[in-house]
Amino acid sequence: MSLTKRRMIYGLFGLAGMTRSLTAHPSHHHAPRLARSNPQAFPSEPREMADNATGISGQGKMKFKVLYASNHLPAEAQKALVNAHGGFAVDRRPGKEETYFALPGAGILQISADLRTINLIDTPDEMRKVNLHDTTIWYDTDGTPYLTFPANDEGRIFTTSLEGKLVQTLDAPTAAIDFEKPEVHDYFQEGGKFAPTAVEYLDGLYYVTTGYSNLDYVLTARVTRGKHFGAVWNDLAFGGKGNAPGKFGTAHGITIPPGKVRLDIADRPNSRLERFTRYGHYLSSLAMPAGSLPCDINYLDQQYSVVPTLDGPDTKKGAPIYILDNETLVSTIMPKEDLGLQNFKHIHNAALRKIGTKFYIIAQAWNPGDFSILEQVLEE
Repeated sequence: MSLTKRRMIYGLFGLAGMTRSLTAHPSHHHAPRLARSNPQAFPSEPREMADNATGISGQGKMKFKVLYASNHLPAEAQKALVNAHGGFAVDRRPGKEETYFALPGAGILQISADLRTINLIDTPDEMRKVNLHDTTIWYDTDGTPYLTFPANDEGRIFTTSLEGKLVQTLDAPTAAIDFEKPEVHDYFQEGGKFAPTAVEYLDGLYYVTTGYSNLDYVLTARVTRGKHFGAVWNDLAFGGKGNAPGKFGTAHGITIPPGKVRLDIADRPNSRLERFTRYGHYLSSLAMPAGSLPCDINYLDQQYSVVPTLDGPDTKKGAPIYILDNETLVSTIMPKEDLGLQNFKHIHNAALRKIGTKFYIIAQAWNPGDFSILEQVLEE
């Protein structure tokens, strides 16, 4: 690898990470309870593209075209799509591969493993009416799956079953919590806003980013699982506002890479992904192209990942989606400039899938909201 490329991808700090494997979980769960509208069935073969969705984008073998546009969402979801401001979670267990996300005013949606069907899941009103800024799927020690959603405007965190049943609501922290960082205690004592942007689960703890507030710490909550499910705030907190390594301009998405016990956090205005141990110790930074404003990173496996961005080095062309191969940038997808998806000026979240021999990207735009599924174009 050239020195220039190494600097672009790894930044000044190099790579460091722990290698302890995550626990494997059984693959059984109940089918989701579908909501008020009929499921939207996708055709068995790709249909003709919408008038505003043409072209191919990307480099090397990672070139993509539009497969499905937003008109394949259920009708209720299409009505709410303009307000899209959330993220995707893929159930990566063998034999599953469904994708979950939420739209304010519509509720939780499930994309089938083959991408051809999108269903609305019956969602409690207190969740359906608010913005759920991201989606996390995680599994109990017995294999029970859960979905966790941060409500950034409401200052609460909801956890549900895959069927949409609400099992726990975690309210905002207060100054009564004995945080290890005095500045976190002082922030809440002074009435500071709690605005969670993303949640991850690791070994009994929620890790919560708070980048939509002046706090900008990662907070933790201890989860009690099983029959008496609960969550209470924990003393561990790390990060804080700043530009130095280990600090955040806006901590946006948070992700655990496959096969690692590590937290990757999208530091949006600093155009980097920051890595931490489970104890909040800073490890390294993965630099993204300047001005790209990465919102998150979604791992397909230990080789491939996708990074959605809110902007791009050239703001006139709309935001890119970056594909990484072993943490090397190998393809830049331009949904607005190359694919004609005019609402994709800002990309809020994306997930990478592989079905058979082809890769797929599920993407969501913000302000205005939009939705699309992209399909890899294989060389003939």
